[in-house]
Amino acid sequence: MSMKIQLWQTLWTNVNLATMSDGANSYGVIENGALAIANGKIVWLGAMDQLPAFDNETVNVIDGKGAWLTPGLVDCHTHLVFGGNRANEFEMRLEGKSYQEIANAGGGIVSTVTATRAASESELFASAFKRLAALHQQGVTTVEIKSGYGLDSKNEIKMLQVAGQLAQSLPVTVRKTFLGAHALPVEYKDRADDYIKLVCEDMLPKVASLQLADAVDVFCEGIGFSLAQTQQVFAAAKKYHLPVKVHAEQLSNLGGTALAAKYQALSSDHIEFLDEAGVIAMKAANMTAVLLPGAFYFLRETQLPPIELLRKHEVSMAVATDANPGTSPINSLQLMLNMACTLFRLTPVEALAGVTCHGAKALGLANSKGQLAVGYDADVACWDIKQPAELCYQFGVNPLSQLMQAGKIVI
Repeated sequence: MSMKIQLWQTLWTNVNLATMSDGANSYGVIENGALAIANGKIVWLGAMDQLPAFDNETVNVIDGKGAWLTPGLVDCHTHLVFGGNRANEFEMRLEGKSYQEIANAGGGIVSTVTATRAASESELFASAFKRLAALHQQGVTTVEIKSGYGLDSKNEIKMLQVAGQLAQSLPVTVRKTFLGAHALPVEYKDRADDYIKLVCEDMLPKVASLQLADAVDVFCEGIGFSLAQTQQVFAAAKKYHLPVKVHAEQLSNLGGTALAAKYQALSSDHIEFLDEAGVIAMKAANMTAVLLPGAFYFLRETQLPPIELLRKHEVSMAVATDANPGTSPINSLQLMLNMACTLFRLTPVEALAGVTCHGAKALGLANSKGQLAVGYDADVACWDIKQPAELCYQFGVNPLSQLMQAGKIVI
């Protein structure tokens, strides 16, 4: 037993643990506890009075002084890499301009595509670094970053390469998602089928051969792509053994979620208009529902996601920022915790599960991240709080006191 103890490298003592190992059923609290780490993994956790004997000289002991530990936070849906910004459109909309008037003035996603194509890798990196750093400073240790503002092979690859560079520059695990089917570029106006062919036969093979993506996403919506077009992308992704996910049921109920379930998708995201049949399909496929309260807030939407149906059918609910220039220019997962509770009526434990264990599940990382459990990555956030609900209750004062990623203190 003593030999094993001497392998410990770091030991947190006098801490309260919200392990999140019971999903949204409870925080999984261990009061007056301890947590041991070796080789970037959690190797022991439990109550202080059950702590085995250990050698003080070989272990770095951190006295938590009654603080709370949670898993490092997971932001499972972002669009952090893009050129320019859309503050001018925000102003135009508030002055009463219509969506069409803004589009006619070169606004909308077209403006972001133009700016992203014009930006160099270093320029995209510099702007995205600030956004990722903001998330990281608030306890995020794992983030998903989507492409989708290049809309041609060269620029989609450029975006994914920048996402990879971000992973090398900050102690954050980055999962990269190819979202070539995000919108129709201007050069393919009225030729959506031709563009989807480009996505499936040119972009995706190149992205796969360069191993730039961990998953493939599609915006399946009336203003995006049809069910048939979405299915083509899913089929192509399957050919390259890439898991899929979907932006679906945000503006209408097209059935994108049910289609994604047939492909064993990781998640369906937004889902404000999802019906019970779609929820049942998600449960059968063990998918995660990704709730995006930032976009709901910024667009002043009124259609709430079907929270009660998701609870009824026990579908995992993740919460993410959807950080993007057009519909959720918000880089704070702590704010999303509050919004998930105030706007979507999640309980604090549901919200915290949404940015830990369920956020990890939405990225296919349920067995390594999002929980404080033996064998899991030692991504650990230490908070100066009295109870976990404080993380959802207050916003604007950052309670993060220390952050570990893979067993190393990074904040």
